[in-house]
Amino acid sequence: MAPHPNEHVLNPKIVGLQEEIQSLEDQQSQIDEEIKPRTYKVVLPNVIGMSLFHAGAVYALLFVVWKCHLMTVLWASFVYFWSETGITAGSHRLWAHRSYKAKWPLRLLLAVLTLTAHQNSVFEWSRDHRVHHKFSETDADPHNAKRGFFFSHVGWLLVKKHPDVIKNGQKIDLSDLKSDPIVQYQHKYYMILMPLFCFIIPSITPTLWGESLWNGLFVCILRYVVSLNFTWLVNSAAHLWGNKPYDKYINPAENIFVAGVTFGEGWHNYHHTFPQDYRAGELGWRVNPTSMFIDFMAKLGQAYDLKTVSPAVIEARIQRTGDTSLLNKQD
Repeated sequence: MAPHPNEHVLNPKIVGLQEEIQSLEDQQSQIDEEIKPRTYKVVLPNVIGMSLFHAGAVYALLFVVWKCHLMTVLWASFVYFWSETGITAGSHRLWAHRSYKAKWPLRLLLAVLTLTAHQNSVFEWSRDHRVHHKFSETDADPHNAKRGFFFSHVGWLLVKKHPDVIKNGQKIDLSDLKSDPIVQYQHKYYMILMPLFCFIIPSITPTLWGESLWNGLFVCILRYVVSLNFTWLVNSAAHLWGNKPYDKYINPAENIFVAGVTFGEGWHNYHHTFPQDYRAGELGWRVNPTSMFIDFMAKLGQAYDLKTVSPAVIEARIQRTGDTSLLNKQD
């Protein structure tokens, strides 16, 4: 299949060299990492906040959802879809990985959608994610999956960052984020804008069709908590369970369930092998609504310079580091 006219297919030799350099850096990072007891300094406000949100979600699931208007549930699903798209197409694929470029109307839309998701500002999200990829599965990884499911899922948000995260995070180039006025404006006014887009508007809107504000609020909280946990599964489940057809030597794996609930972010073995690919998965639209969204935006002229990896490079990497037993099972 011919590449999309807006796609930028990376040179196989350059990609191969980048892979080798990254592999050597990862190996060196693992060698340099000292085995030492870890201490956990609990951030009490975060623990209380997360506990209250989850308690509210349980209350909504048990006592609110079944008696509220169908339109309220549909509205929450609509908000969930677009808030998640803000994270996947915006914070992740556009800003963290620069796997495609976007004109300012699309960047503005995605910045607003990430406010609805409330998973930190684009600047903070992208910074932490770049650190995660650079130092994956070491103490410099903010949500190191080798510290267990709970830590990589939510625990990392409940304790102070490991010193290695802070130290190595200062080595990450963030110049593009600092020079993006939309990213900087959102970051500066995040604590003012976020409550409006994440909680106030989604909670008040259902009153337009006769829903009580109480029900609207708790359905909103349920939507938010579900969104958080589905996104967190990328850091936890997709780093622990699944196949590894592209690189069997790393933790990230192909997890179709995670791909389904996060609109294509669960093809994680591919993504960590080829993080520069805007599709975040080899098979394009296969359980990947985010890729569909980006392709649609490209058709509208809002997204451009979509980066992909050539089939030849993918096949060569599979033969070199992939779990070839998976190929034998398919024969």
